[in-house]
Amino acid sequence: MTEPAADDATPGPFGSASRERFVLSRRYAAGTGGVRGLLITVLGDYIRPTRHAAPTSAFIDVLGRLGVAEAACRQSLVRAAADGWLISHRDGRYTWWRLSPAFARFLDIGAGRILGFTGAQEDWDRRWLLLLARVPEGDRPVRHLLHTRLGWLGFGRPAPGAWISTHTGRVKEVELLLHEAGAYQQAQIFLSEHLGGGDLPALVRQSWDLAGVERAYQAFIDEFTDPPADDPIVRFTRLVHTWRRLPLIDPVLPAELLPAPWIGERAVRLFHDRHGRWEPAAIREWERISQEAS
Repeated sequence: MTEPAADDATPGPFGSASRERFVLSRRYAAGTGGVRGLLITVLGDYIRPTRHAAPTSAFIDVLGRLGVAEAACRQSLVRAAADGWLISHRDGRYTWWRLSPAFARFLDIGAGRILGFTGAQEDWDRRWLLLLARVPEGDRPVRHLLHTRLGWLGFGRPAPGAWISTHTGRVKEVELLLHEAGAYQQAQIFLSEHLGGGDLPALVRQSWDLAGVERAYQAFIDEFTDPPADDPIVRFTRLVHTWRRLPLIDPVLPAELLPAPWIGERAVRLFHDRHGRWEPAAIREWERISQEAS
């Protein structure tokens, strides 16, 4: 069937979207679920490594194997282009999609975080990054933004309005977030040391939901110890898609602050083993699907 015409205009690195719209979509991209989240995983797994364009039919095939209807797939591609993620062009009966330069960089950063994730922080200098940021109770959008994004950055909250992290190199990221939220002038940022008082494991349990993180790791191990499907595309995409959210919920604390043995390290080993085993067959299948439209 001949596809509807696509917009071939590419006014800049954000496609037909404004910089503001792209940044807004980027803010939530890593945590998005549903079809949008699956599309991000597919783009990161199969388009990002080569930067090659792919036809609509390839996305319909792959997302269909993952339970997504054709109409939802097409709608997701159009919305991704509107948000500046993708740029489309027509070639005969087919529409082809390639990454915008800005979204390609975003996926590169995400891939680095996913593949470089270790489950525990190395070389901690025993200093803490402390943020005091009280937001009025009625300002729920700002409260939600700070809570979500600081959680992604690995911050825990030991008390209302107080956030702590062992990642002292993230000051600039915190400053950018506070500026985005319009809360910079009402916040204070400190580098500190723990000098005494209660034990640190108690502080960790109070500040982070490590039990929830452990449950998520155990669920991952249970799902991927054995292949979840024979289809190479399905098993590899599900592997990465499931793993992609774990670096967002794990604060990546130093080993001395974590329960021993830490289940995250076992999950990391399993992910890298399965990723290395399953990726080649998935890439070959993706290339076969994409070439059918050539």
